[in-house]
Amino acid sequence: MIQIAEVFSPQQESLARMVKQCGVEHVVAMINLRPKEGAGDDEQPWSYESLARIDEEYNEAGFEMAVIESRPPMHKTKLGLDGRDEEIDVICEFIRNMGRVGIPCWCPEFMAGGVQVLRTSTDIVSRGGALVTGYDHSIMSKEPLTEYGEVSEDKMWANLEYFLERVVPVAETADVKLAMHPDDPPLSPIRGIGRIMSSVENYERMIDLVPSAHNGVALCQGNFGLMTNDLPAAIRKFGAQEKIHFVHFRDVRGTNRKFEETFHDDGQTDMYACMKAYKDIGYEGVCRPDHVPTMEGDDNDRPMYSSIGRLFAIGYLKGLQESVYRS
Repeated sequence: MIQIAEVFSPQQESLARMVKQCGVEHVVAMINLRPKEGAGDDEQPWSYESLARIDEEYNEAGFEMAVIESRPPMHKTKLGLDGRDEEIDVICEFIRNMGRVGIPCWCPEFMAGGVQVLRTSTDIVSRGGALVTGYDHSIMSKEPLTEYGEVSEDKMWANLEYFLERVVPVAETADVKLAMHPDDPPLSPIRGIGRIMSSVENYERMIDLVPSAHNGVALCQGNFGLMTNDLPAAIRKFGAQEKIHFVHFRDVRGTNRKFEETFHDDGQTDMYACMKAYKDIGYEGVCRPDHVPTMEGDDNDRPMYSSIGRLFAIGYLKGLQESVYRS
């Protein structure tokens, strides 16, 4: 059945214990993959030695590292700038070393120019006074272009194809699945930068750019739920192709131009129908609850990633899992 995971670094020991107490056995790794100046090859964070050490730390805490969601620098790669080949060389070495360690999935994204996960508010009052994040394009549209000016979607597609042509064969050899994360929000352009992982149709195009069993989808429900009015159908669509390699289980209320995030049981999506769709397609990979409200007793220093909100989300997700898979 679908496997529940959580995301945290090896240093978040208290959170790891709470997650373990909830019965979670899989971890989505969040680690620092920025290069270390002056370090040898075997000391870089993407080296076999570094990844094996982190894997062992998670194992000692009782978790199996199922996905790495961190990324080595990809800024030049996304924008097609000089130096992208060197960035891609590092990414290829990273993927090879993931395979050597036995980490089965990497989650890249292709949001360029520093215009990545965007929110215009991080303290919207939600149910019972909990705080959630939101996005309003009427606010963001007043922001100037980035220093890179206008970058067309055609240019972004060319850069993505160049990237996939290099890394997909390496992923095949290493037996590491690639799970492309959606643009958040799935809206284009923002501040002049084209955003191409923003529709169900564009995901089909991405898959077809470099056809491979290893080139697939990170189905972030919060983003896909803003791309389509029938999220279970999208799950079945990509599931029939065996392209769902990783799942983010979360929900929103609104449209891609204006939305707020919600508790997992309080959004616009039929979460039971989504869980049933994962069962029906035979998805056996990991799913992690994502972007939780900040609840009473926690602080809002890390919006979307407070600890208590995660515990609610894990419990809700476990209840759905048991209900659907027992029926």
